[in-house]
Amino acid sequence: MEQRVLGRTGRAVSVVGLGTWQLGADWGQVDERDALAVLDAAVEEGVTFFDTADVYGDGRSERLIGRHLAERPDSGVFTATKMGRRADQLPENYNLANFRAWNDRSRSNLGVDRLDLVQLHCPPTLVYSRDAVFDALDTLVAEDRIAAYGVSVETCAEALTAIARPGVASVQIILNPFRLKPLEHVLPAAAEAGVGIIARVPLASGLLTGKYTGSTVFPADDHRSYNRAGEAFDQGETFSGVEYTEGLAAAREFAALAPHGATPAGTALRWIMQQPGVTSVIPGARSVTQARGNAAAAALAPLGPETLKAIADLYDRRIRGQVHHRW
Repeated sequence: MEQRVLGRTGRAVSVVGLGTWQLGADWGQVDERDALAVLDAAVEEGVTFFDTADVYGDGRSERLIGRHLAERPDSGVFTATKMGRRADQLPENYNLANFRAWNDRSRSNLGVDRLDLVQLHCPPTLVYSRDAVFDALDTLVAEDRIAAYGVSVETCAEALTAIARPGVASVQIILNPFRLKPLEHVLPAAAEAGVGIIARVPLASGLLTGKYTGSTVFPADDHRSYNRAGEAFDQGETFSGVEYTEGLAAAREFAALAPHGATPAGTALRWIMQQPGVTSVIPGARSVTQARGNAAAAALAPLGPETLKAIADLYDRRIRGQVHHRW
């Protein structure tokens, strides 16, 4: 699998990584055996980048990755985690004392002395403008608790503020064929600054797989059931902020654009990979089949200009008015 350097970390990671929110919580239950099998399958397919967070299952996702790393110490996996969402979302909670405590917990969960990458986990917007926050992150690096730090953002404005910080190694942002706004300014700014881009929610919470219909029922503990209008956390995290019925119609059109031999999901991942400035795309997987299918997208041929134009036209017709001004 193609490897790309993740911004200022200087480390190479697979162009298709593995997001592991679903192994912790909020996507229905995934038992431990299945979760470990997903991690193993991803690595066997060439994935060298796992993305997790301390809040996913209150540490369950981190602990599962920690078990995997202990059992496969030579796998070469780069693990990025996140911190901040376990506390009340007040800017003053983003301080050195809390960072050290959160860092200690994540290092214990993952079974490592030093974390490869820690990302602020979609904090309040004001946090990105506070020098003390980034001074504290620099202290964690100096103390050898973390090798590098980055941010996970909700908006393009937050991304641009973070990119201007000299110590920020990477920015994680929602990017998919139903979320094109980062292409305008964020990706060019990141490329110029040498900041890595991690593309999350790449399948719009599964919409872009083309598997869902109006009669699909999601489990009660799945955020696609309880967060469609942002009832629990940012609305943009669920179906990429697209209204579900409209998203289904757009997804049907998108599926028809998939090249011969490619799935809609693979097409969406391929589209993201070929956007200038993207380092890695991190689809989730709840099964071995999904993990292998996501990884296989790295081997697809680049999409041609006609397909790229059709995807842009679809966004303009069906999606732009819903989401473009917000994120």
